[in-house]
Amino acid sequence: MRPPSVLAHADWSVSPAKRWLAAARRGGDGWQILDVRRAGTPGDLLDRLRAEARGPGPVLLGVDFPIGLPRVHARLAGITDFPKFLDRLDSDPAWADFGRPAETPDQIALRRPFYPMRSGGALRRHLVEGLGVPDYASLQRRCERRQHARPAASVLFWTMGGQQVGKAALSGWREIVLPARRSTPPLALWPFDGRLADLLDTRDAVIAEAYPAEFYRQLGLPLAQGGSKRRQTDRACSGVALLAHAAGLGVAVPDGLRTRMRDGFGPSPSGEDAFDAIAGLFGVLALLVRGRAPDPPHDDPDLWRVEGWIFGQSA
Repeated sequence: MRPPSVLAHADWSVSPAKRWLAAARRGGDGWQILDVRRAGTPGDLLDRLRAEARGPGPVLLGVDFPIGLPRVHARLAGITDFPKFLDRLDSDPAWADFGRPAETPDQIALRRPFYPMRSGGALRRHLVEGLGVPDYASLQRRCERRQHARPAASVLFWTMGGQQVGKAALSGWREIVLPARRSTPPLALWPFDGRLADLLDTRDAVIAEAYPAEFYRQLGLPLAQGGSKRRQTDRACSGVALLAHAAGLGVAVPDGLRTRMRDGFGPSPSGEDAFDAIAGLFGVLALLVRGRAPDPPHDDPDLWRVEGWIFGQSA
């Protein structure tokens, strides 16, 4: 597998102020963390990362929003290929309402599955009944189901509450993925476009779904033991743990960034977003360096065609 020349992780949000990016570059002496910064203009994000490369390898970008659709919805809606669906999302009038959350239960439909537009009287059963699915749990992708070490993830289409991911997904698809898919050369979507090793060997840029919270446990960070990323002291303790991982992986960290990590990225509320960006970067980097980045199970075609997979998650 050809290693990336630039590796990055974006902590994404519908709010531009909460979009942060951490990036690293591979050189002759190994990996060097470049910086943690605001993500900037999303439409040219991949181009800016390509410009930071100094070697022949591709760009690998991790993002913390879902890339894919639950299989039960895809089957009912007649979607058999997520990238092809995404490519026509903004040009096919039949799907014009897909990204507009339904305001009332009667507006929920297979081509308008996000709900609710706002809180107040919205119930999960409205989504189940409106989409005609067996139950709420059936709207989870396989990679989102409850595991022994973590609870079930939020359903893509439910857009209410602190754990909702639907609005960030819509933003990420339209502002990062689609512009990069239409660029030359086009972005590759893992795992839909192929195995990770094959994509890194043959493509210029690859994007993968990856979550800092998933890496808290994998990296053994103190935040995985009941801390809160909203507390500066907890971020600082986990920042020190990440620096220990850097030493073990042979990753160089600039002095200024070391100071920010030990300080938990300061007392500002934006500190949690900057921390998640660097935690996501270290999680992806550790998996690549150790050769532990598995593809989805090969016996489940829906994962490769419509649902997708979370980077670093085992079968």
